Amino acid sequence: MSKEEVVAALDSLNPIVSIYDETYSNDEGGISILDKLKSEVDEAEQIANKISIRNIITSLNNRDKQIIMLRYYKNNTQSQVAKILGISQVQVSRIEKKILESMKLKMVN
Repeated sequence: MSKEEVVAALDSLNPIVSIYDETYSNDEGGISILDKLKSEVDEAEQIANKISIRNIITSLNNRDKQIIMLRYYKNNTQSQVAKILGISQVQVSRIEKKILESMKLKMVN
């Protein structure tokens, strides 16, 4: 038998472990393997970005705020937003572009 076959045979003897199985437990609950997995996402940065975006959105005028909310939080198309606001899709596109550029500048500063 080759080394690889021996390793594969030995590995097959290990029990299957769920990522939800608790590896540590105390009175307040346990820690699962999933809790221990390292994330490549910087969660602190994501939270900071969400707070910044929320602050920027609240500083927008009502029309701009409504466009962003309809487009990015309610997943409406530009045509649907245009119909709601009583303007053309082209106007929504232009306004949205200006809003996003403004928001990007505020995020950088």
